[in-house]
Amino acid sequence: MIHFAEVNEENWRLDLTVSEEQKHFVSSPHRIYARAYAYRNARSRAFVIYDGETPVGVGLYYDCPELDAYDLSQLLIDYRYQGRGYGKTAVKMMLDEMRRDGKYKRVVLCYIEGNEAAKHLYEQFGFSQTDKDEDEIVMELELY
Repeated sequence: MIHFAEVNEENWRLDLTVSEEQKHFVSSPHRIYARAYAYRNARSRAFVIYDGETPVGVGLYYDCPELDAYDLSQLLIDYRYQGRGYGKTAVKMMLDEMRRDGKYKRVVLCYIEGNEAAKHLYEQFGFSQTDKDEDEIVMELELY
């Protein structure tokens, strides 16, 4: 069963990473945790994604009041567990949490141009491109 666990003193050093060819698309877990700390006043939520007792990835989202939206900032599925639906399940679970929270009616995110797996994943949920900033593609989804 897929579930999220808050980052804590026992799981923050897990060896989760993507393949070499994907490393320029995704931050390392430690950079994700640092970003969560930096955005702690924006109700950041960093978590480890587990399948039962097995850690398979890391995610992060936080409030973005200047855009009146949630920022789905990071999603990393370890290379050993990609292609098994963990990313799709994690995105669904994050969107469900945001809907329950109800503070904002939309979600924004960005991915690095060329990351076709990310583009395809987010489009499955109805995200659409709204902007481009250098090599980052900005997408948005209305939650309601």
